[in-house]
Amino acid sequence: MAGNRTVKNGTHNASRDLAVLAVIVVLVFVLSYFFNVFAFIVRHFQKTPSSIIWIDEIVSVLLALSIGFSVFSWRRWMEIRKETAKRIKLQEELIRIAETKAEVERIICKQLHCDIEEYRKIEKDVLSRKEKTKGQA
Repeated sequence: MAGNRTVKNGTHNASRDLAVLAVIVVLVFVLSYFFNVFAFIVRHFQKTPSSIIWIDEIVSVLLALSIGFSVFSWRRWMEIRKETAKRIKLQEELIRIAETKAEVERIICKQLHCDIEEYRKIEKDVLSRKEKTKGQA
């Protein structure tokens, strides 16, 4: 049952992170649209047109970086899903082993209890025979 909580919490955290990311992206869009936050970049390129040659490299690197981080994140997510599935399977097996061990211990305890009762009966019989032989002598 604890494993289910972990999965639900992990899903909840991922959803929350995705929502926060969406809010940040919308906020950046609104700020750049209404307040022209990045107008200084345009002015810089207008003042120094020779530096505009770097814009395509910057955009290409940022695009490659975002795609690379997406692939990296996807691969780590798949690895974590596999690892989680493996851990859940092992945990279920450990639970099964613990239940089997508990059942074996219960059976052994029951058998020991029966053996003790049998020895008590034998001991009572032996004592009663001794008393009878003492009484006859």
